[in-house]
Amino acid sequence: MQDTLKHRGMRNKLAEVLISKGITDTVVLNAIRAIPRHLFMDSSFEAHAYQDKAFPIGADQTISQPYTVAFQSQLLAVKPNQKILEIGTGSGYQTAVLLKLKAKVYSIERQLELFKKTNIFLKKLGYRPKKTIFGDGYKGLPEEAPFDGIIVTAGAPEVPKALMSQLKIGGRLVIPVGLDEQVMTLFIRKSSTEFEKKEFGSFRFVPLLEDKN
Repeated sequence: MQDTLKHRGMRNKLAEVLISKGITDTVVLNAIRAIPRHLFMDSSFEAHAYQDKAFPIGADQTISQPYTVAFQSQLLAVKPNQKILEIGTGSGYQTAVLLKLKAKVYSIERQLELFKKTNIFLKKLGYRPKKTIFGDGYKGLPEEAPFDGIIVTAGAPEVPKALMSQLKIGGRLVIPVGLDEQVMTLFIRKSSTEFEKKEFGSFRFVPLLEDKN
């Protein structure tokens, strides 16, 4: 598993692309520059790893487009030592970005194949979330709530009530909402009953699946 000067140069170019698309958060951009995205993907995609594109990672899942990762991370506005819940560990790339932002990360993945593979891989690279969970992201993680932030990395047909309830007052939920195409949505919890909602344009994600059992 090599990370060369060439790879670092490609990441710097990727960061410039993200800046040109409107990413302004320096800490997020530095995380993108630091994390070897090519290691989170099949080696056959290595030459394309620093293009601003999504790629398949198995189990009908994808590693998100870098712009999407940066955009969601910027909306989440992570501060060091905040408790962040990630719904959809996937390849672990977004997890690594959150850890670079110095968050305490709790991450849920419902695909067992990905959960096992990513768990081993993150440890190998030295990324250590507080907890990784094999389970249903719709339910959140009530035993560890409340969270300063929740990030959902799959398209939700509606906003799971459990996630709203697990946010701290002042906490932020970043979630793509919709069926075929999703609207990136930010909820900020203002009180026990009030949420501020902001929408940020269209994105495409794999669907957030609910365990009906």
